[in-house]
Amino acid sequence: MADMQSWGVLFTVYLASALVVHADIKIYTRVGQFFVYELQREVFQSDFEPFLIHYGHVYDDPMVFKCNKQNFPDLPRWLRYTQRHPLDNGFLYGTPLQEDQGKTVIEVTVINKRSYDAFRERLVITVGTQGKRMPYQVEFFLPLREIEKVLPSAVQQEIKLDIQRMWGTERLDFVNISSALDRGGRVPLPLPGHYEGVYVKMGSDQYFSECLLRLLSPQHQQECKAAGKASGDCSICVNPANCMAWCNATLIDLSKPVPPTLAPTRGSGILEGQSFYDPPESPPSREFFLDYIGTVIIPFVLALILCIILAYVMCCRREGVIQLYHHRTIQGNADELRTMAGGRAVPRPLSTLPMFNMRTGERMPPLQRHSDSSHIPLIMAQHDPNTDTLPR
Repeated sequence: MADMQSWGVLFTVYLASALVVHADIKIYTRVGQFFVYELQREVFQSDFEPFLIHYGHVYDDPMVFKCNKQNFPDLPRWLRYTQRHPLDNGFLYGTPLQEDQGKTVIEVTVINKRSYDAFRERLVITVGTQGKRMPYQVEFFLPLREIEKVLPSAVQQEIKLDIQRMWGTERLDFVNISSALDRGGRVPLPLPGHYEGVYVKMGSDQYFSECLLRLLSPQHQQECKAAGKASGDCSICVNPANCMAWCNATLIDLSKPVPPTLAPTRGSGILEGQSFYDPPESPPSREFFLDYIGTVIIPFVLALILCIILAYVMCCRREGVIQLYHHRTIQGNADELRTMAGGRAVPRPLSTLPMFNMRTGERMPPLQRHSDSSHIPLIMAQHDPNTDTLPR
């Protein structure tokens, strides 16, 4: 009976998950406020596997998220997405500007890399008006961090506490977090201990502390330019991974209004009556004859001389003429000797016959094929050297 009830509960959960309609995820943020949204794999796992547990196994599938603005191929210019590995969570982050106010619909396509199932979610981001004013801002560089390791809220809180101790106030907020790769940094080696680095910008309505004001001193700038390290480093990092590069820190003071640039005054385009237009002088004329000689005539003359020398060597000084004459003379003499030898009425030399016995003078006709020539002794090693008869 208990098994029947458990199966009934599981069937109800499965039916409810199959009939559920995914509602849009709505998020609200403000202009100038750092925005982070974490795409957690555990949340989307239930959409792929309603039972979650099959035969005692809890699925932890690798997933890939594809994010883009609705009806567009990519994200808005102020929004970025990152995911290091399919077994890691994805992050949407960025800081909207004044011109980014309004509602933005982001389509998130979730792909299960185990079963290759996919479904789509909609993320509605509403960017409101300007948040609280933060005229005093500081940008730090964390060389031992990667962007995926800084975006979680727990790590952001650690960094914020370190800067609060250094600034001397708790009224701090994140303005922006960006990877060093987005700022022109180089991709690190895929080895342990090599990180891409992260820039963190914090803002506040409180003025800078004495520790931060050391960044503006000429001594600090000279030391950083000469040795890359400064003696007045007062940065605080409880976690060694959050330690800051003091020479890469920058103070930004937005409390003073920036004077607008003056627009250029447009004239009538007509010169005054007593003015005189003095056109610029033309550049002096240049003679290209020497350049022509150096680039065309001289190479042509050299090529012509080389051709003449080669033709003289090949046609006028042929050392092989004498050798050819001697060869032709020798060939004619040999033909004459063969003709004279062919006219003699004497038998051919025995040494020219196919088979010749130098002791007996016996020879075999060249056309004789009835006997096996391989059994004819060429070297008479079995008879008495004092006799001239062959063994029987």
